[in-house]
Parts: sequence; C-alpha cells; structure tokens
Amino acid sequence: MTPGMIADSIVNLCGAIGVAVAMLTLHRRDPKGPLTRRLLIALGIIASLFLVRGTAWWSGSEFLNNLSAIPAALIPLGALIVTEGILRRHAPRLAKIVILTGGIVIGLAGAVGFEPLVTPAAILLALFQLGGFAICAWLLAARDPATLMVSENRSITRLAVGAVLVIPFILTDFRVLIPDIPVRLGALGALLVVTAILIAERGAETQRQALLLTVLRLAGSALLGIAATFVAPDVDAAQIMRFCAIAIAGVLTIGLMVDALRAHFEAQVPGVLNSVAASPAKTRDALIAELARHPVFESARRYREGELTAYDPALLRGFLSTRRVLRRPDAPWGLVVTDPAVERVMSLMKANSATHLIVLSHEPLDVIALAVPVISADPATETALALVRRLLSLTPETV
Repeated sequence: MTPGMIADSIVNLCGAIGVAVAMLTLHRRDPKGPLTRRLLIALGIIASLFLVRGTAWWSGSEFLNNLSAIPAALIPLGALIVTEGILRRHAPRLAKIVILTGGIVIGLAGAVGFEPLVTPAAILLALFQLGGFAICAWLLAARDPATLMVSENRSITRLAVGAVLVIPFILTDFRVLIPDIPVRLGALGALLVVTAILIAERGAETQRQALLLTVLRLAGSALLGIAATFVAPDVDAAQIMRFCAIAIAGVLTIGLMVDALRAHFEAQVPGVLNSVAASPAKTRDALIAELARHPVFESARRYREGELTAYDPALLRGFLSTRRVLRRPDAPWGLVVTDPAVERVMSLMKANSATHLIVLSHEPLDVIALAVPVISADPATETALALVRRLLSLTPETV
C-alpha cells in the first residue's frame, strides 16, 4: 500500500464512524421527526460509502472498491430526499426520475468494474453528483420563503453555505479529475458538515461555545499532524497534507464520539432541574429530600426561623429581604465586611462549609445552606440553583 492509499483509508474509515455517530445523535434528539428520518437516510448512504471504500482501499479488495460506486451514485438521491423534507414539498417528478434512475444505472455500471469504462464511469459519476447537487440547490433557491418559518429559511441558508464549502472536498475524491491530490478529502468534508449540523441544532450561546471548541480541535489537530510529519525521514508537502488530514479526521471523529457518549451519560443521570421536574413530591420537605439525592444538594441543610436564633433572625431578615441566592465568593455582597448582617451570614455559611445560601422565604425566614463542589460551580449550576429556589418557594409546606 502506498502512503496515499493508507491516508485515504484512514480518513474514510474515520468519516464512516463519525457520520454513524452523528446519526445516533440525531436519532436520540428527535427519533420520530420527519426531517430527522430523511437526514438519517442521506447520512446512512454517505456512511456506507466511506465504510465500503475505506475497507476496500485498506484490504486492497477490487470487489469492494467497485461496490462503493453504488452508494456514491445514490448520494444525489439522499440529497434530494433531505431537500424535500426541508421544503416540505415534493420535488418535480422529472427530477426524481432522473436522480433515481441515474443513481441506479451509474451505480450498477460502476459496480461491474469493466476496465475500459472505469475512467468514463468515474467522470460520469462526478458530473452526476454535481448535477444532483445543482438540482437540489435550484429547488432551494426557487422556494417561496414566505411558506417557511424563519428558522427553516435560516437552516436552508446554512445548508447552502455548507454545500458550497464541501464541494471542493468532494472533488478531491475523483482522482480522474485531480490526479495529483495527496489524499482524498471527501470524508473530511462530511465530518465538518455533520459537526456543523449538530452545532446548528443548539442554542445561540451553546453554538458559540461549540464553534469555539471545534475551531480549537481543528487548529490543534492540524498542528499535531504537522508535528507528526517530521517523524518520517522524507518530509514534503504531500506528507504534511496526509498527516494533517488523518489528524483532523481522527480528532473530529473522537470529538463526535465523546460528545455523543457524554450526552448519553447525562441523560442516564438527570440534572438538578430534571430531578425536580420528575419528582412526585408534593411538599417542600419531600422535594428537598428528593433533591438531596443529587450530588449538588447532598450537603444541603434547611434552616427555619426557629433554628436561626443564634444568628439574629431579625437582622438576617432585613439583609436577605432583597436577595434570593447568595454566593460566598461574592461576599460581602455590596456591604462592608464588618457589617453585622454580613458577619452573621458568613458565620452561618462557615458552620456548614457552605458555598451558597438559598432564601426560600423571608417571612418567616427559611433558608438552605449547601456546598457546591468546585467541579460543578459553573454558570449552568448557578442558573439551576436560582430556578430550584423559585420552585421550592412555590411548593407548599403541607398538602
């Protein structure tokens, strides 16, 4: 095997794994969504192409290499299926017939592997794929934006930008068109697209965070690939490109796998808000006992006014009258350290090694002191504590 063939195989196998993980993630998020089902069909075709092709190049199997022409020829059909789902409209009947018939004929012709037709079939496949993408692009561009929601129009714009960016990657898969390319990058382009799709389905703030992490992964993996190139005795531009492609494809695939596994683990262990939402508790004490099972609340201790005699409840009531959740790092909370109310609150928190004080009621005074672990002290936890405080304050003492 040549270095180029090894790099092609690794990148394609990484692409197959990454796309398969993206399929599992999309199915977990929206298992019965009509657009999700269409996306899974298209991604399934792409994943099978990368798997068959990567395995063929790694094993040197001519049969598998020829067989890969079938999923390659069906990619335009997958793109058309997704386009119909986005537009919520059927494509013109002629477009469906051309793409379906062309995919079957070209795929079977390539699978036969007749030597004199290998080059013409590869050129025809490339033109067919580009033509299929052009049809989908025309359908999206000719849509009536008024018939779709703003979010749907925004998704179409993102899809169009992604398609434009991925086409150069797809072209590198055709050695007939670009014979001197050191490594085929179609699978790498697919990894970038599925990563972008998963990021786009998050909230605005989470999108920015995920985008920053993805840029960090790309930059770090590219630098790793460049550094790894110098292990080889003969370093040239082709080798650098191969090593970078392998490193980026591997890191993106690992990132998709880690993100999917983390989401699975988080779903198995409900967060604070999920615990409250799913709790059958009907009283405040029962709900607090339910929360105590969660790591963030396992150290929580509730203080009613009668238990705060040593801390001057009247003084605390005045200090806490405009406050809901106190964080020890924010002390002295806009006052001087020697203020009597600050001293009482700090004494109460130190007695419980608490990092937070949640005020459930001001009249009568009712508070919870708890210690949030350092590894959990993030903005999401702070928001969860504020929401839990509101839910607890609205929960009756007795039924």
